[in-house]
Amino acid sequence: VWLALFGLVSWDDLPALPPEVILLPRWFPLNIYDFASWARLTIVPLTVLWSFRPSVTVPFSLDELSSGLQHAPKARTPSWKAFFLRLDRALRAYERHRVERLRRRALRRAEQWILRRQEADGLWGGIQPPSVYSVIALHLLGYPLDHPVIRAGIAGLETLTTVEGDTRRIETCLSPVWDTALATTALADAGLPRDDPALVRAAEWLLGRQVRVRGDWAVKRPSIEPGGWPFEFHNDNCPDLDDTAEVVMALRRVNIADESRIDTAITRAVAWSLGMQSRDGGWGAFDADNERRICAEYPFCDFGQVIDPPNEDVTAHVVEMLAREGLRDSTAMRRAVQRLSSWQRADGSWFGRWGVNHLYGTGAAVPALLAAGVSPSDTRIARAVAFLEEHQNADGGWGEDPRSYEDMSWVGRGTSTASQTAWALLALLAAGDRRSEVVERGIRFLVSTQRSDGTWDEPQYTATGFVRDFYSNCHLYRIVFPVCALGRYLNGSDVT
Repeated sequence: VWLALFGLVSWDDLPALPPEVILLPRWFPLNIYDFASWARLTIVPLTVLWSFRPSVTVPFSLDELSSGLQHAPKARTPSWKAFFLRLDRALRAYERHRVERLRRRALRRAEQWILRRQEADGLWGGIQPPSVYSVIALHLLGYPLDHPVIRAGIAGLETLTTVEGDTRRIETCLSPVWDTALATTALADAGLPRDDPALVRAAEWLLGRQVRVRGDWAVKRPSIEPGGWPFEFHNDNCPDLDDTAEVVMALRRVNIADESRIDTAITRAVAWSLGMQSRDGGWGAFDADNERRICAEYPFCDFGQVIDPPNEDVTAHVVEMLAREGLRDSTAMRRAVQRLSSWQRADGSWFGRWGVNHLYGTGAAVPALLAAGVSPSDTRIARAVAFLEEHQNADGGWGEDPRSYEDMSWVGRGTSTASQTAWALLALLAAGDRRSEVVERGIRFLVSTQRSDGTWDEPQYTATGFVRDFYSNCHLYRIVFPVCALGRYLNGSDVT
């Protein structure tokens, strides 16, 4: 798309993405709600770009990037790939003879869809890609640069921009709700009193961020009331289960003047989380039952995950939260524990969707199962503990390279990092493996590698954006997770 925007390739070389897709009914395969929240927020404005095909000229070429090789032959045997290639040819033929009245209707629908999803900070979904494309799309649709919507969008992008000398770097997103919840838990684990001013201020701030309006999640769950939390400062359209679980557990560690406010907020959050459980018993991040896997076969979807199926780490966090809220014996919990158990790999680990990788998944699953009532002597826990013990590095820490998503020889292997060491320790401590040599060596690694300012070095990217496509370096991970592990080690319990 960017090469086409700058005239370096032809729009004709891109897969077809006509705006008429916005008109597909919700029951029809490949309608926009079959795609993950981040994908549909990006796809809808991209259909506008594809329709208008804007292009500016730049004074250089990128010929040096061309391999000179011919394109691979198109699939001819029956397969989803072959089907979508035929569909792409049909859509291109339609574009040459399109029905203008239908095109205008689709563009109007896309315009209104985009406008309704702009957040209070001017961004879309709180993330950079759909925000950039939405600003461009609305400008193409006739919105001048001084229009309030465009001004707000550009101002929102400025909040994601870091200026370093002559360089402007735009981050994908900011994560204040997630960071605040994790930091609150870490400070509580470190021994701060429940009414410490820092914890009270954090809890008050989190309470003000609970989403009380319906978003895209309500398309598949129209009967449940809102009650989740977002990842970003403003993302009312797309609260997520992961943040909601962590916020609830953090709020339970704090005392504020009016305790009923916390109880009311958590009641809403628990009801929303239960309503968002998928058919298989697990939870995805933003949507329920978002599992139309053929979406990934569409030629336009050649980067990143485009669906949001239930996954191990989000399910684990929700299970732990619900268990701590007294729902250990509920039907929803039994289904979730069964699904989480079914995901355990033969080596005893769990895959990590939003963190790298089996250390993250296992670090989430073990505390969750134990909170749900699974015995520390259960074979599921024993196998997970064995996996962590077997993958401890010689320096006492743990690390896992993102290559483990593609190459199984990297599972549980990599340079030791503070965050990944903490994930392993949190699982081992929850399992009661407190004074073993493995735990002692892990604790010594954290103590010996701490910097004089109280932080840890961690240049590695241990957070996962899209598996095999991009990873993140979350700057607080190297602090909050080690503090949690050290605090729980010293306090002698998994949660104080």
